[in-house]
Amino acid sequence: MSNSQNVLVLIARILLSFIFILSGFGKLTDPAGTAGMITGAGLPAATALAYLAGVFELVTGLAVLVGFQTKIAAWALAVFCVFTGLVFHSGTVAVPGWPDAALGWINALNGIMLMKNITLAGAYILLATFGAGAYSIDARRGLVAARA
Repeated sequence: MSNSQNVLVLIARILLSFIFILSGFGKLTDPAGTAGMITGAGLPAATALAYLAGVFELVTGLAVLVGFQTKIAAWALAVFCVFTGLVFHSGTVAVPGWPDAALGWINALNGIMLMKNITLAGAYILLATFGAGAYSIDARRGLVAARA
């Protein structure tokens, strides 16, 4: 991989990690909204799962950021994105008492979230396939064929 390609992979890792670092931190500091979505999906132990999701997102986001065990973290995030997209964003949202216009907007946003999750899964599969590049902990540990 050329030096410019390694720089671009680093930039991509930074951008791909941002959403999960912030989201994971948010879930750990205020799990109520996520717990509500988990309850709405019919899953048990909503608060515990919200905290677990927060830890998962924060740890895997940081792993991608620094390029540590990147292939494992990227595959885990790809699966997570598809799972959460299908479970939490693939159906219609019905909030009792909300006006139809608001529900239409929420359902459109939900569809966008599904597309975002599927798209992110594709990006994480690319990262898992090609690795973290030369500017990563994986490269320093000799886990990446880093040619500058």
